Amino acid sequence: MKKLLITGLAIMGLLSVQAQEEKKENVPDTTRINMGETQVLIIKTPKGTVVVDGETEPTDTIDVEDGDEKDNNSHDGHWAGVDFGVNMLTNGQFKSSFPNSPQWENDPGKSFYWNLNIVDHRFNIYKEYIGITTGIGFNFNQIGLKNNYILNENADSIWVVQDTINKYSKNKLRATYLQVPLLLEFNTNANEDKSFYFAAGVIGGIRIGSSVKRKLDQAGVDAKEKIKGAYGLNAFKLDGTVRMGYSDWGVFANYSLLPMFDTNKTDEVYPLTFGLTYNF
Repeated sequence: MKKLLITGLAIMGLLSVQAQEEKKENVPDTTRINMGETQVLIIKTPKGTVVVDGETEPTDTIDVEDGDEKDNNSHDGHWAGVDFGVNMLTNGQFKSSFPNSPQWENDPGKSFYWNLNIVDHRFNIYKEYIGITTGIGFNFNQIGLKNNYILNENADSIWVVQDTINKYSKNKLRATYLQVPLLLEFNTNANEDKSFYFAAGVIGGIRIGSSVKRKLDQAGVDAKEKIKGAYGLNAFKLDGTVRMGYSDWGVFANYSLLPMFDTNKTDEVYPLTFGLTYNF
């Protein structure tokens, strides 16, 4: 009995020592540095290092997930995501009338603009509050034509013929662009999920495709046609843009700084676009 009691006490002692050693291993390694009246703590943990000045909360934390480090306060740019809006074509005087080219008096209810912005990168200028954002995206732009206009083009001009027989439920000029933004961005909070943002800058693009798409839906006839062509569209575009919102949601407005079409073939046309944006 006495031997059994001694053996049990020995085992309990060993377990206690082991638990104390494991507890010590889990204690963060803390370095204290006195700088005048301020004490700086450098705390090393398995998840990273935190620096505290002794008076304020830590400004940076590091979480480790699947071996990757992530800065919780890191801001993404407000570009990657989806934009959806409507187009209105304007002339050089910022009006929607085109006496010599009535085909550009478009139908905004059928003139849609949307972007699929696949990636962005933000360069911080002042912490998380001011930065420059760039990235890559695709723009899908369509202009709804009124009055059953049939759009035509040759080497010298763009003109329309009005179809007085058929009625088109869809009659659109469509263009696709690869585009890159350059935005100066401001944020009100280091945490992007709680931040209002404002961004302004330019979006440059190059046309990678264009076509006219028509759909005839009349007297039981359902016919579609898609005709590829340049239709006098400029190869490049440059838009001034303003974007603002809260967290992932926002609004935007763009105005073209370059004419949409070759001005040797038709009037000056400058699209004005506005809508909603959701950031990934």
